[in-house]
Amino acid sequence: MERTLVTGARGMLGRVLVEELSDHCAVTCVDVGDFDITDETLCMEALSAAAPDIVINCAGYTDVDGAESHPQQAHAVNGTGAGNIARAAAAVGARLLHVSTEYVFDGSKDAPYEVDDPTGPLNVYGASKLAGEQAVMTSGAEWTIVRTAWLYGHGGRNFVETILRVAQERGWLEVVDDQRGAPTCAKDLAVVLRELAEKRSSGIVHATNSGQTTWFGFAQAIVAAAGLTDVRVSPVATEGFPRPAVRPRNSVLSLARLREILGWEPRPWLPAVEEYIAER
Repeated sequence: MERTLVTGARGMLGRVLVEELSDHCAVTCVDVGDFDITDETLCMEALSAAAPDIVINCAGYTDVDGAESHPQQAHAVNGTGAGNIARAAAAVGARLLHVSTEYVFDGSKDAPYEVDDPTGPLNVYGASKLAGEQAVMTSGAEWTIVRTAWLYGHGGRNFVETILRVAQERGWLEVVDDQRGAPTCAKDLAVVLRELAEKRSSGIVHATNSGQTTWFGFAQAIVAAAGLTDVRVSPVATEGFPRPAVRPRNSVLSLARLREILGWEPRPWLPAVEEYIAER
């Protein structure tokens, strides 16, 4: 079995990925407290000790709004840290799968984003993740960059849990209805990452659940699946819900490249959300 090292292994995606991989390969789990990915020497030492065949980098600074007031921290983890992991992978001869985001795009396109579309992040988080992509590409490692979007899962802060909490506290919600994307279940993304690793894919791949909706549509589905029939969900424009970080209006990623590699695409977003809520 190939030895796989997962960074960010105790995060929302990392946890379910480790579970997905455990029956297929020998897994080494590392996270904050094991080593600091912003320290290149420590990264080299950790990967040398583990001697992995594959590295899957799920580590990241994921607070989109927080990145606006902490840009140095976001770039240190998402940019410098990604480069450190990638160069360490190259040094030990490991293949790298690096998780990135749709926020590297500006959202102005009318159609789903293809893997080779021009990037242009609107916020610090997106800029830091783009810096990480560029560091990976120039690291000398054999790499695959997997961009995803609107991720949710058990054991982490996410939109689904926020909607359920606020719905139960207030009984009503106002949610943005002019930003589109594909809600993505961490469990489904973990399966994709495992198969991409097994198929020794390379280059940039987009991976989300299939289909698309708005944040408002997503919230409606969450409330309905939870049986909160008395909760009122109202649509609002982006301008009526200001946030520190500007969000792209279009976050939909094309799955064409993923279908080419795997021969299939993840299930539609709605049944994935319904299953997630049923499992809570």
